[in-house]
Amino acid sequence: MDFDTIVIGSGFGGSVTACRLTEAGDRVLVLERGRRWDRITYPSVSGKDWLWDQHKPETSNGWIDLRVFPHIAVAQGAAVGGGSMIYANISAVPPPSVFAGGWPPEITYQDLAPHYATVGKVMNVQQVPDNQWTPRMHLVQDAATAIGAGDRFRKLDLAVTFDSAFDTSQSGYNHSVPHQNAQGVDQGTCVHCGNCDIGCPVDAKNTLDRNYLALAEAKGAEVRPLHLVTGIEQDGSGWRVHFDHLADNQRQPGSVTAHRVVVAAGTLNSTELLLRCRDVLGTLPNISQHLGYGWSSNGDFLTPALYSNRKPEPSRGPTITCAIDFLDRSRDGQSFWIQDGGVPNLLADLAAAGQANHPALDWIRNALLDRSPLSGLMPWFAQGVDASNGRLRLRRRFEIVGAWELTLDWDVDRSRGVIDAIVSTHEALSHATGGTPLVPPTWTLAKYLITPHPLGGCGMGTGSENAVVDHRGEVFGYPNLFVLDGAIVPEAVGVNPSRTIAALAERAVHIMTTEAG
Repeated sequence: MDFDTIVIGSGFGGSVTACRLTEAGDRVLVLERGRRWDRITYPSVSGKDWLWDQHKPETSNGWIDLRVFPHIAVAQGAAVGGGSMIYANISAVPPPSVFAGGWPPEITYQDLAPHYATVGKVMNVQQVPDNQWTPRMHLVQDAATAIGAGDRFRKLDLAVTFDSAFDTSQSGYNHSVPHQNAQGVDQGTCVHCGNCDIGCPVDAKNTLDRNYLALAEAKGAEVRPLHLVTGIEQDGSGWRVHFDHLADNQRQPGSVTAHRVVVAAGTLNSTELLLRCRDVLGTLPNISQHLGYGWSSNGDFLTPALYSNRKPEPSRGPTITCAIDFLDRSRDGQSFWIQDGGVPNLLADLAAAGQANHPALDWIRNALLDRSPLSGLMPWFAQGVDASNGRLRLRRRFEIVGAWELTLDWDVDRSRGVIDAIVSTHEALSHATGGTPLVPPTWTLAKYLITPHPLGGCGMGTGSENAVVDHRGEVFGYPNLFVLDGAIVPEAVGVNPSRTIAALAERAVHIMTTEAG
């Protein structure tokens, strides 16, 4: 075999797996469909390469993959580092009640606790320093107090490096403090520029390419960007993985072998790949019929509110910083939490693009931030426990002919309770602080949603009659074929899920290496 392990994808599941297996002595190859990005090549700097197109990735292999389905849209990253490149840095541990039912009996809060701690340490999670509260944080705390929920206000753990001496009245990227992180990678400290979701210009965001994946590569793992996996088949006692190398606006096919394969391409992509192997290619015909079921949007919802009496300034500070916790079902019987949200000021960013340390352009950028029409906008955000009743499947583009494409069947009716509770809470928080909530008409009229936190499709369970993988992520009926990403989460967790995905991968690889030893 060419490698001991092939990892497909480099997000929270893939990077953790690659790191730990490499440390255990495996020869590891990571195949990642996206590019390597840095502060020189981010789309917010170049002005191009924003979108990934699943129909023609050889020519459109940009920053974000937006899939539009009949009842919901899904946003996901396409990059070395996976979703960590575009997410809002939140590293959240869900409450123990999440694991009370619906999970294999081996998965408990107590069992995952040490792995949650490990993820937090490796990703160097921190909270916004008390001397750097943003206007949005003050608004969230004031709103919580105004509706009688002041004790539910929480600062959140962020995968961001802060400088406790930073003065938020300062402006300019030159106030970022260069340093080497614990993994020996050069980074900076946060200057509250608001660009978390579109590429941190000072490298303060602790993305996976700067910790887990950096550790894996330092130990000998090989990472191949722009390698889109197209199929998996058994090859003797191991596996052969087929891919298209996206180069020169073309697809160049190839394959590679390994004793073990870990699929970690993201919820949609991992499920789609296994569906293709089972239903189109026929290389994995015995995968559970539960494949594709149990998909969840994780209850994501956003309600903008306009303020004339205060400036939330959504383009300043980390994208999300704090929450109001109703995960105990104390409000309308639903489990959710409310967060602040941020919006990059692209006009100001373009003014400073490529000139991060130029005083004149820093002044222009700051002026644009101060005069931004967005300054009175508060994006109230949320996640919650929805019904997890979606189904991913393949169908032909033109019914009986054309390419096979992924589609999502999702009935919102069973999740309306949690979304309505979130909306009513957004409205209450806005009104209590003098804001005017603008509930999106996509929800009020069409009951259409968008989520950046898809879960499920390859759910874990006790057997193939109710799940696709076991508690370790191994596919039922196929030894040494694993899925380790958001696809294996069997139900919504109600908080930002990245840390849970990483913790599940830490746990699974610990079991793998312990058993091998």
